[in-house]
Amino acid sequence: MTTDLSRIRNIGISAHIDSGKTTLSERILFYTKRIHKISEVKGKDGAGATMDFMELEKERGITIQSAATYTSWDDHHINLIDTPGHVDFTIEVERSLRVLDGAILVLCGVAGVQSQSLTVDRQMRRYKVPRLAFINKLDRSGANPFRVTEQLRDKLAHNAVMMQIPIGVEAKHDGVIDLVTMEAVNFHGDQGEQVVRGPIPAELQDEANAAREKMLDAVSMFSDELTEAILEDAVTPELIHAAVRRGTLTRELTPVFMGSAYKNKGVQLLLDAVVRYLPSPTEVENTAVDLSADEAPIVLPSDPNKPLVALAFKLEEGRYGQLTYTRVYQGTLAKGGNIENMRSGRRHKVGRLVRMHADSMEDIDSAGAGDIVALFGIECASGDTFTDGSISVAMSSMHVPAPVVSVAIKPKDNKAQDNLAKALGRFVREDPTFRTHVDPESNETVISGMGELHLDVYIERMKREYKVEVQTGAPQVAYRETISQRAEFSYTHKKQTGGSGQYGKVAGYIEPLPEGDDRVWEFANEVRGGAIPTEYMPAVEKGFASALEKGRLIGFPTIGVRVVVNDGQSHAVDSSEMAFISAARGAFRSCYGAAKPIILEPVMKLAVEGPAEFQGAVLKTVMQRRGTVIGTTEEAGFCRVEAEVPLAEMFGYATDLRSQTQGKAEFSMEFARYLPCPNEVTKELLEKYADRRKIEDE
Repeated sequence: MTTDLSRIRNIGISAHIDSGKTTLSERILFYTKRIHKISEVKGKDGAGATMDFMELEKERGITIQSAATYTSWDDHHINLIDTPGHVDFTIEVERSLRVLDGAILVLCGVAGVQSQSLTVDRQMRRYKVPRLAFINKLDRSGANPFRVTEQLRDKLAHNAVMMQIPIGVEAKHDGVIDLVTMEAVNFHGDQGEQVVRGPIPAELQDEANAAREKMLDAVSMFSDELTEAILEDAVTPELIHAAVRRGTLTRELTPVFMGSAYKNKGVQLLLDAVVRYLPSPTEVENTAVDLSADEAPIVLPSDPNKPLVALAFKLEEGRYGQLTYTRVYQGTLAKGGNIENMRSGRRHKVGRLVRMHADSMEDIDSAGAGDIVALFGIECASGDTFTDGSISVAMSSMHVPAPVVSVAIKPKDNKAQDNLAKALGRFVREDPTFRTHVDPESNETVISGMGELHLDVYIERMKREYKVEVQTGAPQVAYRETISQRAEFSYTHKKQTGGSGQYGKVAGYIEPLPEGDDRVWEFANEVRGGAIPTEYMPAVEKGFASALEKGRLIGFPTIGVRVVVNDGQSHAVDSSEMAFISAARGAFRSCYGAAKPIILEPVMKLAVEGPAEFQGAVLKTVMQRRGTVIGTTEEAGFCRVEAEVPLAEMFGYATDLRSQTQGKAEFSMEFARYLPCPNEVTKELLEKYADRRKIEDE
């Protein structure tokens, strides 16, 4: 392991689903001699790609978890993370980009900039990550790297500069022309391991000259020396590399490389570029907050001799206990050393420190600033900061989007109950976008996540990893009931059963709470002259409170009610707390119908973001779901639609929105308020409730 920080690269590979990220990772590992055989993503050879090591990933041919490995190229140590492309696993991309210094944005040579390319690019901007672009799949029919580079400029607003042009595309794709050295580069051998440089084919000479001119023009903006050298016709590859590096590090330039990972072309040149242009840990500014100085921001130098600061960015339940992926920002993490969790204040001893290679590992004694390693058996949460205890700082947390889809689950048999609790506990710890709770009204276990596929994968993992078969049902929407007008009550509860009986009378009225009053209900005691003795008033209040818990229309809680008790009667012998609780319940039941009750439904605040060209399609999806549009904004080719939509209409929305916008829009929603249900919805709910009662009574 090198201690020269300038020779470390922490990089991630991100892209839209199916752009070839995992295939590219596999080739990188092969050419850097980390693996000795290339396996394909779909796992036809029974092995499957190294980085997709979960059974589910091999079957579905998609990446679900980000996988970490390390390798070396040209005397540089590279920590590499392959991330998922699917929007449902967006947290995996977030947490990887949070700890990486640079990234490779992979684009499909045919499809170009796709929806997830937009999302991933937004995430890279959020964490200020410099990146290279790699246009993959040039062997595919319809591939056009020139068009994709234009899309990078137009759709993602990158200053994209082609560092290479292809030698043929589609079936004729044979290699690339390196515009820095002005050589044709071909890849020979069974797996493209022999890189052969030679003269540019005569028919491509003019095109190469024009492309180089364009490249020099863009790159010289970042170097006065290069500008002078161009004028004096004394350009050297070193001058070009220095200028490209400067532009890449400031994120004002995106160098574009190309090839076909599947056909083993162009990958070695991409590795050269990673080493040449992407930053080392010392060239990235990492900030933390000083907990001892009112959370003032401080810059952490990548210095192995300073006090330790490390961030736990991903957790995994391994075969030997919890595995915690950690990025060391400052200081040195050593086996046998003590570390302190800044969130919980707990101290831990580092028992085992490993360097990860997908799902296998190698033990190491220490890791310095700038490195990414994993710890064993340390209880913590994703996003916790560790120090050596001598300083009190915390890394800023990552952006965690709120879950948008929920589903109710229950195990098929009682034996599985314990395993279900274990599985849910583990998944919640590992994935901040996966939540679970027990609905107090229906007593169902409800799981929430980023999309239907996200929840499907967890349900499948429960089955495989914990042997828990679960039944899923649509989660119940939390409706409420309220009243719309004032109604009087006067109710006597009288029961005579040998010995002392029960007697209590309450009178008064109920009315809706004034608009804007967010309380669930209000109780007012206006009894004068001791008509109801003071000691029984808490029992009257308790009786009304219990009556409000289950409404008379569809059995949901009643809210927004003011109860005023102004008269009543008691009996010297037969009155009791129990009698007045029953009297209050009876009083509420007796006047509820006269108060014209109505059903309220939860309405969500919905925000949809996507390319402006789909604004009409997005508005259509909102209107079809009884939504009310509050506002739309448009800038830089992007539109944002804000609306209020009933939660009951939002199930399946993720799938609908994706199909309407070619998967290019994303949405978030949160609870806004309760509003009255329209007549046809009320009618449907009343019928369903009546049917349910009938079944229960039989």
